[in-house]
Amino acid sequence: MFLTISTTGSAEHPATDLGFLLHKHPEKAHEFGVSAGTAHVFYPEAHADRCTAALLLDVDPVALVRGRGQLTQYVNDRPYAASSLLAVALGKVFRTALRGQCAARPELAEAPLPLRIEVPALPARGGPETVQRLFAPLGWRVTAEPVPLDPEFPDWGDSRYLRLTLEGSARLAATLRQLYVLLPVLDAAKHYWITAEEVDKLLRAGEGWLERHPEQRLITDRYLAHRHALTRAALERLELARLAESDDARAEDLDNAVADPAEPDAVEPAAAGTDAAGTVREPAGTTDPDRPASLAELRREAVVAALREHGAARVLDLGCGGGQLVGALLADRRFTEVVGMDVSVRALQAAHRRLRVDRMPERQRARLTLLQGSLMYTDARLAGYDAAVLSEVIEHVDPPRLPTLEYAVFGAARPTTVVLTTPNAEYNVRWESLPAGQVRHADHRFEWTRAEFRAWATGVADRHGYAAAFRPVGPEDPEVGPPTQLAVFTRDDDTDRSTDRNMDRNTENSDENRRAAA
Repeated sequence: MFLTISTTGSAEHPATDLGFLLHKHPEKAHEFGVSAGTAHVFYPEAHADRCTAALLLDVDPVALVRGRGQLTQYVNDRPYAASSLLAVALGKVFRTALRGQCAARPELAEAPLPLRIEVPALPARGGPETVQRLFAPLGWRVTAEPVPLDPEFPDWGDSRYLRLTLEGSARLAATLRQLYVLLPVLDAAKHYWITAEEVDKLLRAGEGWLERHPEQRLITDRYLAHRHALTRAALERLELARLAESDDARAEDLDNAVADPAEPDAVEPAAAGTDAAGTVREPAGTTDPDRPASLAELRREAVVAALREHGAARVLDLGCGGGQLVGALLADRRFTEVVGMDVSVRALQAAHRRLRVDRMPERQRARLTLLQGSLMYTDARLAGYDAAVLSEVIEHVDPPRLPTLEYAVFGAARPTTVVLTTPNAEYNVRWESLPAGQVRHADHRFEWTRAEFRAWATGVADRHGYAAAFRPVGPEDPEVGPPTQLAVFTRDDDTDRSTDRNMDRNTENSDENRRAAA
């Protein structure tokens, strides 16, 4: 198995700088022991104007069988054509280059180079078309020519191998990572057992290009040898990475909708009117010990009641977290379709477990959809629903980004009814264990007073053709109000018809603003 990497240069920027990036001196031949045999790195040409590095993998089939048991006995062609073996050798021999590290010349690692990659014999399931689908979106000019079975006997036709040439300008580290992933993907086979560690390898090598690749699903499925559970986990993490990039945030910061299973569950601090578990305490003599209601339960009841009141049947739970509200909606058959969406993979996994989706009756399962998504951009999947719920969501959004959320929900999705809850900051003085001036949850970006919430909600309603009504949730204190405030937005259909005529213009302006911000 053989692969070459070539670049061009000049007297000021000699092509032999390739040796610094690969950490292999052009005037020497290098030899490395790998699991499949021996890997050789040498330079067929090394001049200021052109330099070529070659990786030759000399496979030892006997060692593969006797040492690690990677291949079956008897003769077969796998050791001589397995791209998986070549990718593993590339990963070991050029490990530092894959990471984009060059201590001697750090500026070289960040600069794109004119590159030409050649693989004389590459197995490719799907032929030249699949090669184009995988490499062309990454900016490569692709030449994939079938290799004949025998040039002396053209009537025998072509083999399943291709002669691959890639040409383009790219960082060497990014190029090596793409080859590390896509060579075995084209072969659609691996020479070793696939475990959960392969998901981490894929995401590390795919960082910066796989998140937005149009063939992401094909790449992930083949790389993970069609192991469906691993493929699903990888795709969820890739989607989270894509959403984090669009939100200009870290993936771990987005994936915080529910507590990590290894961490204790976060609870709201104890308050007058509630016990330490958040259970509402009625005045002495009025508490029903058999039916305690937590503030979270009261919120869900208030939300469900508002949805019933407005006749909603198809409902979005935006920021569904662990799926508590989704479960309450599924328990009521008047809600014919329930969609739970969250940016957090961990939250969706928790919702899947909580709802026991794998054991859910078929009819109930048909009413449920769980989606990964973010309210930081418009999403066509959210259009056309009767109602949307944002329960304890907006306080997790940085205030400068609230207009983006506002447009995604009220301007683009435009459900008939929107039910929204958020903490009442005035009530925080009643939380006995909450220090003055602090918010109820570490991830809250703000908490509003009743006047602040009303001002924001009224402005949203006016801007998008809705009417807003406000309700208390939880025991209402005569001085500071209820612990939670709820707004119900009802769309004005007359205004909506006028708004529809401006939707394309608004979307165009929003896209222009996002491009300008980028």
